[in-house]
Amino acid sequence: MEQLLSLETPLVVMGCVLLSWKIVRHIWSFLDVGKDPVTVLVTGAAGQIGYALVPMIARGEMLGPDQPVIIHMLDIEAAADSLNGVKMELIDAALPLLKGVVATTDVVEACSGVEVAVMVGGFPRKEGMERKDVMSKNVSIYKAHAAALGQHAAPHCKVLVVANPANTNALILKEFAPSIPEKNITCLTRLDHNRALGQISEKLDADVSDVKNVIVWGNHSSSQYPDATHATVNTVAGEKSARELIADDKWLKGEFVARVQERGAVIIKARKMSSALSAASAACDHMRDWLLGTPKGSWVSMGVCSDGSYGIPAGLVYSFPVTCHNGQWSIVKGLKIDEFSREKMDISAKELMEEKTLAYSCLN
Repeated sequence: MEQLLSLETPLVVMGCVLLSWKIVRHIWSFLDVGKDPVTVLVTGAAGQIGYALVPMIARGEMLGPDQPVIIHMLDIEAAADSLNGVKMELIDAALPLLKGVVATTDVVEACSGVEVAVMVGGFPRKEGMERKDVMSKNVSIYKAHAAALGQHAAPHCKVLVVANPANTNALILKEFAPSIPEKNITCLTRLDHNRALGQISEKLDADVSDVKNVIVWGNHSSSQYPDATHATVNTVAGEKSARELIADDKWLKGEFVARVQERGAVIIKARKMSSALSAASAACDHMRDWLLGTPKGSWVSMGVCSDGSYGIPAGLVYSFPVTCHNGQWSIVKGLKIDEFSREKMDISAKELMEEKTLAYSCLN
């Protein structure tokens, strides 16, 4: 009997282990152990930025490497064939995080159930067009998009406006989508922020990852103010002020500001096309930091609805330094503003007030 037990004991133990594993697997099958897909809208998806952006989203560069996504792509009827081609390429890329893709010219279908919206589509200024003509076209587009998002997107949808004039397009969207909290509507100035980081990195021959806390104030236009006053750089001797390391205020107030302000135009001159790869990358950076949080001790630049901070008129969509936590952004308060910065910030605010007036005149 003892001999029999000694022979059967390993078999009994193995049987118990197998039974336990079957029970675990059975329970596991009833649990949702993975993340639910997030539905992401990209408008203007057949364009250059959209073409660069959608694979980045599908690879996890926007929402994280373990977050499945369903991508809704919207474009105008004239771009329907190109849009379908983008869809085919996404499918052909066999990206594991991509759980579905919709390519449509119907704004209601595109906006239905979306939780993240990246508004790349807009009407570009063409030769011979007046500023008011461009504004009128974009006011019409963003008023329609606002209505569709307000009625059909998820209640917690977060919106990033990329298309220019980005700040004012975001303002119009905010005004005409009252069901979306105003803190959930932002515009892209992260591209300018990243450009500022790159300029300081090159100037100091430092890794760009070692540079932080530049600020882009104001409008995503040539009136923006790239500010390195509070920027720091990690060095072998510890964290140092970028301003002290550069030791050239003339460069910081002149060439640095101009290079960031004019970088888009310089790229157009070189490529004969506007920035696409860097804009798509910046859109991913913006949404990732907004949703997943900014690193401790760091801030980023985002176009957000002003609460009156730093003397900027409340209600304007203006670029501020912000920190993000639990999917919410907060304007960094209490930074010292010198006279030079004050003047530059006010110039950009004035331009945005003029754009707001022009946009509202187009509504009439």
